[in-house]
Amino acid sequence: MNKGMKIAIIVIGILIIIGIPVSGYNQLVSLEQTTNSAASNIDTQLQRRSDLIPNLVNTVKGYAAQEKTIFTDIANARSKLAGATNVQEQATADTQLSGSLSRLLAIVENYPELKSNQNFRDLSVQLEGTENRIAIARQDYNTAVTNYNTKRRKFPINIISSIFGFQEKPLYKASEGAKDVPSVDFTK
Repeated sequence: MNKGMKIAIIVIGILIIIGIPVSGYNQLVSLEQTTNSAASNIDTQLQRRSDLIPNLVNTVKGYAAQEKTIFTDIANARSKLAGATNVQEQATADTQLSGSLSRLLAIVENYPELKSNQNFRDLSVQLEGTENRIAIARQDYNTAVTNYNTKRRKFPINIISSIFGFQEKPLYKASEGAKDVPSVDFTK
């Protein structure tokens, strides 16, 4: 082998040795940013829902003033959601708020004149659309987290992720009891 060929092989080897870590690092940064963006999208949709709820509650209050406990439950769940500091707390508070909203909408069944109120119908449609957006945002977040966590665990990227402190991200999971159907008792 001539001297020029040896130098070319050495240069190519150095580029490969440098290129793999740089490329891996950049991929992790990109995936982490996608995950952060997806988490922010959940927050945005939860805030949208949270902003709609007072209008919905006030509309229902005019018709169902005696249903005070549900209004208190909704207010408490909204406060917990606003104060959530991590994904799991957010999921727990979100589940509580969803349960309270389900009970509120079940109460509405006792008030046919409320169901025909245009303001209530408009708010219900907006809330339903927001719930769908929240579900999609959660799916997008979990997809982004799965891609990120998978990439950071694969060899040789796992070495880079440990050197630069890329931590595992938690999936958005429903809290305990989220699968339970909320009970509605109209006898109280």
